[in-house]
Amino acid sequence: MAQWDLGRFVQTLEYFEAIPVVSWLQNMFQPRPKPLTSNETVLFDFNDSATDLKNTWGALDDVVMGGVSNSGIRLEGGVAVFTGNVSIENSGGFASVRTRNFDPPLDLSNRSGVELRIKGDGNRYKFLIRDSDGWDSTGYSYSFDTVAGEWMTIQIPFAQTVPVFRAKTVLNARLATEHLRSFQLMLSKFEYDGALNPRFNPGTFRLEILSIAAY
Repeated sequence: MAQWDLGRFVQTLEYFEAIPVVSWLQNMFQPRPKPLTSNETVLFDFNDSATDLKNTWGALDDVVMGGVSNSGIRLEGGVAVFTGNVSIENSGGFASVRTRNFDPPLDLSNRSGVELRIKGDGNRYKFLIRDSDGWDSTGYSYSFDTVAGEWMTIQIPFAQTVPVFRAKTVLNARLATEHLRSFQLMLSKFEYDGALNPRFNPGTFRLEILSIAAY
């Protein structure tokens, strides 16, 4: 049985500023993600050599709940590649990458949603949006299927996102599109409220992302 990795758990908390003293130091000495204004269409262009992936996107896997899944994101051939191994050992079953909180928050109140240009591996993924500062907070989720090896454009209407907290739906929640704080991409064995992802298979995965835009 794979062993839980305490070091990776602490690294995750540090990156997402969940440890107060570390968060204070990071705010002083590390650059914060600065997405484009809402007047711009493309929020992330991973074909742009100026993309600061290291200080913007980080892994947030089931290690935070005792699991052993492992993922990461890197630039490769003009795209961002979200890849790794998702395991159901230790009651785990999800891997994800997420932005640190945008500073200032992103105002997309004049847009309908977010559009991804992606190439997947046949898995069903989730895209989550948060409007809260907390790293463990309600996310607004949208599930989408991929076709192995094919480039696809995925539109995510704000109005069709599902408010969730740890894969359980949250009643009477509304996404504050004028105050968006972070984005997240996830592969999970869980859908919502105990239902399972019908296309989930544990093991290695790969999702390529060319861009994230508003529409």
